[in-house]
Amino acid sequence: MRKRYYILTLLILAFDHLTKWWIRSELDMHQSFDIITHYLRIVRVHNTGVAFGLFAEFHSAWKPYLLALMAVIAVVVIVIYSARMPSERILLQLALAVTMGGILGNFIDRIAHGFVVDFIEFHIRDKFYWPTFNVADSAITVGIALLLIDTIKNPEEDSPANV
Repeated sequence: MRKRYYILTLLILAFDHLTKWWIRSELDMHQSFDIITHYLRIVRVHNTGVAFGLFAEFHSAWKPYLLALMAVIAVVVIVIYSARMPSERILLQLALAVTMGGILGNFIDRIAHGFVVDFIEFHIRDKFYWPTFNVADSAITVGIALLLIDTIKNPEEDSPANV
């Protein structure tokens, strides 16, 4: 990845951990407060699974190591892919930097605590609840969306013959 994009990765990582530290220091488990009543709440939960709590019920001594290994592999792939792609593809480089910041944020949580701190709960009254998430999850989602937009804008530049 181009050096200037590492700054963005580090900013996302820092903001993610600052918000998680704040949540851990201010809220007990499942304690919450409304930001926008009936729509947006801050609530402390610990996610031992992957995105959106998938595999949280799967219990194995190997699970934290497997999830950490997946994160390491993803970061290595991102760094290699970024280095092989032109630095002029600004949207692509931004997408990779943002995604990597999110992956590293959750990776550090898993290594340090054995779980990821999630705290943003979007819901519509009591009828719809989006799974609780955090800044790192948001960064990964935004990064993937930017990656898709870049791929649509530059389909020929991502072909195997050009990589």
